[in-house]
Amino acid sequence: MRYASDQPQAEDFMQEGFVRMFTKLNQFNFEGSFEGWVRRIMVNTSLELLRKEMKRKYHYDIEGEGFDLAGDDDVLSQLNAKEMIDVVQSLPPKYRSVFNMYAFEGCKHSEIAKELGISEGTSKSNLSDARKWLRKRVSNLFGVKR
Repeated sequence: MRYASDQPQAEDFMQEGFVRMFTKLNQFNFEGSFEGWVRRIMVNTSLELLRKEMKRKYHYDIEGEGFDLAGDDDVLSQLNAKEMIDVVQSLPPKYRSVFNMYAFEGCKHSEIAKELGISEGTSKSNLSDARKWLRKRVSNLFGVKR
């Protein structure tokens, strides 16, 4: 759900990931955890499908959105898991991919850039924009005036 914009898209990602996992099952060499191997396939599948989708139809420019850069840790601590997923899903796809890879997968900008076919600078910029976007959405969710 972190990479998808809605439930049907997440189900598509999951289905395609399971198909790939089963077709590559003979490639699992019992080094490392099976869970980690499956997770990597699912993440890579989601990212590949998102890349294809972004090339076809997504373009979003956040210039002029009027983001306030100030953060509020008290507001963030009030989010439950469902609300956090909903807020992350509200990100435009290019920001959501970079944010998920950096924040949840622990990827470096060089890895993100290579995986998504973008420059490291673009990865850093997209992460910064994603953080601004999330801050604004969380602030609006809790009625915090900035």
